[in-house]
Amino acid sequence: MSEAKNPQIGPPREAGPTDIHDPLIRREARKAFVWLGVAALFALAVVLSGSLMVIFGGVVFAALIDGGARLLGRVLPIPRGWRVAIVLVLAALFLLWTAQFAGSQIASQAAALPETVETQFYRALQWLQAHGFDIKVDDVQRLARDAMGGIGQLTRAVGGIIGAFTTLFLILVLGIYFALEPNLYRRGVSWMLPAEERNYFRDTTSEMASALRRLLAGRLLGMAVEGVATWLLLQIYGVPMAVLLGLITGLLAFLPNIGAPISGALMVMVGFSGGVEMGIFTIIVYVVVQTVDGYVIVPMIARKTVDLAPALVLAAQLIMGVLFGLLGLIFADPLVAMIKVWLERSAARHQSEDAEDTEAQATST
Repeated sequence: MSEAKNPQIGPPREAGPTDIHDPLIRREARKAFVWLGVAALFALAVVLSGSLMVIFGGVVFAALIDGGARLLGRVLPIPRGWRVAIVLVLAALFLLWTAQFAGSQIASQAAALPETVETQFYRALQWLQAHGFDIKVDDVQRLARDAMGGIGQLTRAVGGIIGAFTTLFLILVLGIYFALEPNLYRRGVSWMLPAEERNYFRDTTSEMASALRRLLAGRLLGMAVEGVATWLLLQIYGVPMAVLLGLITGLLAFLPNIGAPISGALMVMVGFSGGVEMGIFTIIVYVVVQTVDGYVIVPMIARKTVDLAPALVLAAQLIMGVLFGLLGLIFADPLVAMIKVWLERSAARHQSEDAEDTEAQATST
């Protein structure tokens, strides 16, 4: 009867060479496998870094479209798809108008800008040598040519020659898809998570999207103000290449901490090509525009958007620029804003859980 109640199926199982019986060793082995998995995921992210940045660029562009569609929805109670289409059509019409209005002028100015900057660079070098600075022209000439070649590439890109057309096209297409059906992709990602984590993920991504829309709206406002103000002030005084300098200033305003010094240096170099008075005027224009943007526009935007520390943004731009190139430099600011929202949400969640545990312990005692 005992044999019937406790049947033994087959011989006793012997320990294999890969079996771990010690609970401590088994726990440490699990930790090691987790760290190996994290390292493997990090290596995979490095290999796929270009594709990941393109996908994130699509998310950023989708946030721009979504913000415009939401803003349009306040005055036009029509389906979301139509509002997204209107935003895209308006953006395309604006780009066509800009190209028709200033395309030829920008192209001619872009061709002349590298030579102007190079001439001013050598003038400044000669002035330093005349005042006792031991700087050899031959040692700097090669670096100057390389720098001017980079500036020439930038201005040609601004003039209409886009080197990364495929990347830009993919970002635009992904952004349109994400903007048309954001909930579809959010549900798809949350479906891969544990059931108890899905609501937290949806709430966190919704808050991230809201912060990203506010941040990008503030960036667009700052870009428009800096670009238009620089163009008008330089045009009034008769500074050469006013349209191009205004466009470069507006575009580089998307990169906080880095864009303003670059556009300011170009502006001052072009200004001094027309004389000392014009150069001093360009310095005044740069100081006035940056002061208004830094003390009026940026604080006003910061109260409505994600308040990021300038040093944190600059460090992220340097790291992302080294890791992912130009795309990393452009998208460093939005990425830091989203990470900040995620960390704040995670900290608030852990704090709430700790408070609940403390309350439960107090109740049990």
